[in-house]
Amino acid sequence: MSWEYTFQSWAKPPAETEQTKCDNAVRAVRKAIDASSALKGRSIRVFAQGSYCNRTNVRTESDVDVCVLCTEVCFVDYALAEGLTDTDVGLVDHPYTYAEFKNDVEKALRSYFGSAAISRGDKAFDIHENTYRVDADAVACFEHRRYQRYSTGGFYHYSGTEFRPDKGSRVINWPEQNYENGVAKNKETGQRFKDIVRILKRLRNKMDDEKITAAKPIPSFLIECLVWNVPNEGFGHDTYREDVQWAVAHLFNQTINDDDCKEWGEINELKYLFRPSQPWTMDQAHQFISAAWDYLELG
Repeated sequence: MSWEYTFQSWAKPPAETEQTKCDNAVRAVRKAIDASSALKGRSIRVFAQGSYCNRTNVRTESDVDVCVLCTEVCFVDYALAEGLTDTDVGLVDHPYTYAEFKNDVEKALRSYFGSAAISRGDKAFDIHENTYRVDADAVACFEHRRYQRYSTGGFYHYSGTEFRPDKGSRVINWPEQNYENGVAKNKETGQRFKDIVRILKRLRNKMDDEKITAAKPIPSFLIECLVWNVPNEGFGHDTYREDVQWAVAHLFNQTINDDDCKEWGEINELKYLFRPSQPWTMDQAHQFISAAWDYLELG
């Protein structure tokens, strides 16, 4: 089978009508938050994040992740700034708790969309699709600040998002950094980075449909991060097939041993890609890449 024609099709972003439905979902969540009396006066941003925002989404993941971010309260991390305190950085205790905020967001969504359209999950609120918008996952977040010290003194922080699932633990994300780094790499690779991400996502979905077990545990974001770690020289060949072959070969070789990829980061470059805290492993990534090579008969 000649894959080039298929890759050309897979590289394309979702159709305009699908994009419009995603935009409508984000806009509707923003209207729901704006209409809430409990949230009125709070400093809140509502924005798309993840593959939709990064323009790497494919048809089977057309639901959109929406962040409802309260920026007047923050969770802090001083692990890389030993000795630094809230007083040092000018923070004071805030009476508004995360649990209260999440409940206020739920009330706002149910009031605007109707309770039948909302399901509260452990992490996010599922807003069911209709003919006007796609399915949306709305996540209530506080700002997350990671503080670090300058070698010459003083301090600075990276700003991300954090939420607390109903069942406990904490989830920290860096959507702004993901977006900015993805845009930069796409430009540096002649717009090929996002094309190859979409190709490998669709390949993963096709393999999963055909019951190839190595594809099942591989989430969309992991594929984006794997392609992020392909050097820029691997993009921009005459054909997509050559780009895919180069990328898959590189990823296969570099994930054989932990020493070759232990320093790899997510697209945001603020979290390591392969660490015990991640929901995936290096071995799972390697098995998927190996299966993809065989499936495409690239050898």
